[in-house]
Amino acid sequence: MAIVWIPPLLRSLTGHQARVSAEGETVQRVLDDLERRYPGLKARLLDGDRLKPNFVLVVDGITSKQGLRHPVRPESEIHFVPALSGGGC
Repeated sequence: MAIVWIPPLLRSLTGHQARVSAEGETVQRVLDDLERRYPGLKARLLDGDRLKPNFVLVVDGITSKQGLRHPVRPESEIHFVPALSGGGC
């Protein structure tokens, strides 16, 4: 099963677990599996069928451009990283 790292602000939904295991061949399927066990997680991460713009998806150390369609292997690590924003000086 893939390992999913949960952002601190969402850990109340996972019983305060920083990482959880999930099954799925794509990030979408992994989120479907997580939603069954941790209701409300998808609503906090997704805007419709896309990742909310305040999160960056990283799969196996690579920032994903495929989004929810990104393939996942059983040994994959998935991170939903809060996006940083800021202005110039």
